[in-house]
Amino acid sequence: MNNRKKSHAGLWILIVAGIVLESISCVQYFTSRISIKHEAELRAKTELRKAELEIEKHTIEMEAAAKMLAMLAQKHIESPDSIYAATRSVVKTIEHTSSIAVAFVPNFYPKHRFFEACSSRISKDSIYTRQIGSAEHDYTQMEWFQNGFVHDSCWWSEPYLDDSGSQTYVVSCSYPVRNGAGEVVAVVCIDLSLDYLQQVSEYLQVYPNSFYSIRSSNGLSIVPAPDTIPGRKYNIYHEEIDATGWHIEIIIPEDELFADLNRIGLMVTILMLIGLLILALILVYTTRTVRKMIAFSEQNQRMESELEVAQTIQMAMLPKVFPPFADHLDLNVYGFVRPAKEVGGDLYDFYIRSEKLFFCIGDVSGKGVPASLLMATTRSLFRSVTSHEEEAEAIVTEMNQALSDANEQNMFITLFLGVLDLNSGKLSYCNAGHNAPIIARRKKDGTHEISTLDVKPNLPIGVMSDFIFEAQTTQIGHNDVLFLYTDGLSEAENNNKVLFGEERIMKCLHEVMRFQPRVMIDKMYETVEKFVGTAQQSDDLTMLGIRYQTPALVMRNDIQQIPTLAEWIEWLQIPEHLNMPINLALEEAVSNVMLYAYPKDKSGQVMVESWRWEDAIYFTISDSGIPFDPTQKEEADITLSAEERSIGGLGIHLVKQLMDKIEYRREDNKNILTLMKKLNYKNNYDHTD
Repeated sequence: MNNRKKSHAGLWILIVAGIVLESISCVQYFTSRISIKHEAELRAKTELRKAELEIEKHTIEMEAAAKMLAMLAQKHIESPDSIYAATRSVVKTIEHTSSIAVAFVPNFYPKHRFFEACSSRISKDSIYTRQIGSAEHDYTQMEWFQNGFVHDSCWWSEPYLDDSGSQTYVVSCSYPVRNGAGEVVAVVCIDLSLDYLQQVSEYLQVYPNSFYSIRSSNGLSIVPAPDTIPGRKYNIYHEEIDATGWHIEIIIPEDELFADLNRIGLMVTILMLIGLLILALILVYTTRTVRKMIAFSEQNQRMESELEVAQTIQMAMLPKVFPPFADHLDLNVYGFVRPAKEVGGDLYDFYIRSEKLFFCIGDVSGKGVPASLLMATTRSLFRSVTSHEEEAEAIVTEMNQALSDANEQNMFITLFLGVLDLNSGKLSYCNAGHNAPIIARRKKDGTHEISTLDVKPNLPIGVMSDFIFEAQTTQIGHNDVLFLYTDGLSEAENNNKVLFGEERIMKCLHEVMRFQPRVMIDKMYETVEKFVGTAQQSDDLTMLGIRYQTPALVMRNDIQQIPTLAEWIEWLQIPEHLNMPINLALEEAVSNVMLYAYPKDKSGQVMVESWRWEDAIYFTISDSGIPFDPTQKEEADITLSAEERSIGGLGIHLVKQLMDKIEYRREDNKNILTLMKKLNYKNNYDHTD
C-alpha cells in the first residue's frame, strides 16, 4: 500500500514538473516575442528617423534653392540669359537635383509664347541647359506650375514622368516668382529623382526580407513596396516626413522576426523532454532510498526539537525582565544575546545582594551544544560562588578551579566579572581574558568621556586551576555607563570579510551613550546588523549595559512642588554636612526659575539633575521658558536696611554664597543653570544677615 502511494506520488511529481516546465517555457517564449517585437520596432523607428532626416536634409536644401532661384529670376526678370545661368548654377550646387526650370506665364517674353529655362543633370559633371517651353510641352497644364500660382510657399507635387526635363520619374518642388508689382509671372520647379529616393529607402532594409515604401501625402507610391504574400503576417512601421508630408514605411514579415525564437523554442522543447526523462529516472532512483530519507528526516526533526527545548532552557537561565530592579532607581541594566546557532556559548548574568550588583559576561570557546553546556555550568557557578563571596578575584579564582578540574574537553571561557557597591559607587572587577569593557564617565559639563576600562591580562578561566587572578577597582560616578560585549560584536564580518571592529563600536557609542542601556544596545545591534548585511552570523553576539544613574526630578512651575526637592536630595545620599546648604541653595534657585522663567498663568516644567565629578557634586536646573539669566540679576545690598533695599535679589545672592560655582547658558531653547559644590571640605554655614 505504501509503495503504491509512493508510486502515485512520483507520478504526480512528474506531471507537475512537466506542467511547470511547460509553463516556464510558454512564459519565456511569449516574453521573448514581446521583447523581440519591441526591439524590432525600436530598430525600425531608428532607421526610419535616419531616412527621414536624410530626405528632409535634401528637401529643405531644395526648397531653399527654389526660393533663391526665384529671387534671382525676379532680379534678372528682363534678362533670359541670366535666368539660364541661374538654373545651371543651382543644378551644380544641389547634388541630388535632376532638373531645374523657371517657367514663365505665356507671352511674357514677346519672342516666346512658352518660355521655360531648364538645366538638367546629364551626368555627375555634365549639365544640359536649354529652353524647353513649346506648344507640344505646355507646362501651364502641369500640376507643379498651376500650384505655383495657388501656394505662396514651396509645394511638392505627386510623382510623375518628366519627359521634357529630367527624362525620369520625379517629384517636383515649385515656388512662385513675382514681378515688382507682386504678381506671379513665373514658377520655379526643382525636380528630385525617384531613383535617389529609392537609394535612401535601401537603408531601411533592416531584415533580409523586409520591404519598404514611400508614399505621398495623397497616398500615391513614390517608392512602391513589392506585393505581399496572401496569408502571411506583416509588421508595418511608418514615419512622416514633416517637410513634405510623405510617409516612409518598413514592412517586416512576422515569421522572419521570430525565426530565431522558433528555432530556440524547438530546442527548448527537446531539452525539456530530455529533462523530464532524466527526472523520471531520478524519481525511480529516489523511490528506492525514500525510506532512508524519511528515517533521516525524523531523526533530524527530533534533533531540532531537542535543540529548540535546549535553546528555551538556555535563554530561561539569563535575566529577561527589564528594567530588572524596581526598588533600585539608581540602577538600569539591560542584556542582549543572539546565538549564531540554535544554542550558543555566550552568557551574561547579574543580580543584587547586600546592596552590591554582581554581574558578569562571558564567551565559551567553541559553538553549539558543548559550548551551551559549559555556558550553563559557568552561569550556575557564578550564582553559587557569589552567594557567599564578594571579592572579584576570589569569585573568579573559585570558578576557575571548579571548571579546570572537570575540563576534559580542554574548553575555556573568557569572562569579565564585576562587583559594584551601590552605596559608594566603588567597582571591583576581574578580567579573565575577555574584551575590555567600555566606560562612559559623566563630565562636569554633563557630557560623557568614553574610554576603554583598564584591565589586567589574566588568563581565561578553565585553563590553569592554580592561576592567580588579579582584581582591580575604579570609582563609578552617577550617570556613568558600562558597556560590556563579546567578540561576536567586534569580529562581526560583512560579505567583504571586513570586521566591525572596536573603532566602529566607539563611534556608535559616542552617538548613543546618552540613551538608557536598552535603547543604547538596540541601536548598537541595528548598526552592526546594517554593517553585516546579508552575511551569515559567524559567532554568538552578547552585550550588557549598566547605567549607575541619578533619576532626574521633574516639577511643574508651581511653588507648591518645592517640598519634593528635599526628598530627592535625601535620596542622593549627600554627605550630611552638605545636606542643608545644598537643599537651601536648590530651593532658592528652583523658586527663582519658577517665578521668572515662565509668564504668569503659563504652565511649564522645571527639571533638576545631579551627578558627581571628581571631588564635587553638580546640579543642573533646566526649563524651556523665556530666556532668563539669574546670574546677571543685580545683587541686593545687604548693608542697607530692609526699608532701603529694593525687592528681590536675595535669593540668587544666597545661592552664590552657599555653592562654590554657578553658571548659566541658553541651549536648545532652554535655560540651563549649573550649580557646583565641592565635597572634600566642611564649612560652617551659620550666616547672619
